[in-house]
Amino acid sequence: MTALLSTLQPDFTARFDRIVDARRESDSAVAGQVTDILRTVKQRGDAAVSEFTQRFDGYALADDADWSISRDQCEQAYHELVPELRDALELAAARIRSYHEAQLPEDRDYVDAAGVRLGAIWRPVDAAGLYVPGGRAAYPSSLLMNAIPARVAGVERLVVVTPTPKGNANPLVLAAAHI
Repeated sequence: MTALLSTLQPDFTARFDRIVDARRESDSAVAGQVTDILRTVKQRGDAAVSEFTQRFDGYALADDADWSISRDQCEQAYHELVPELRDALELAAARIRSYHEAQLPEDRDYVDAAGVRLGAIWRPVDAAGLYVPGGRAAYPSSLLMNAIPARVAGVERLVVVTPTPKGNANPLVLAAAHI
């Protein structure tokens, strides 16, 4: 049963804290697990990634096709969304793009009073890797809020990774990747 909380309830803070604490894991325990995973992947490569995918996502990577999601799959997910969701993603993308276009830095070049030429040149990185959370819920907004600024800045190659519980990629995340 879902608990209904109201900030007006006298015990709100205690009840809210219990809910948050129940979902929180020890930072040091998580850091230790992450360190172990990174060390194992560094030592054993794809074999370790495959084993961790089976362990955490409940999915066995059978062949090379299981290791990536195609652009066509992202486009298909986009077109299969109900129009309201597709429109909402497009609106969010347009607003994010507009905001970041307004933030683009401009190259500067000038000569100061002492006759010294000074300036700055802005260049994007060649590629960026983006992690989109998705273990318990879908976060297409995380993808949009990271990929769009990178594209606006001129980053040409984006690589996105996201959990695929039981081998199923979230269609909202795929649709956001298409945008």
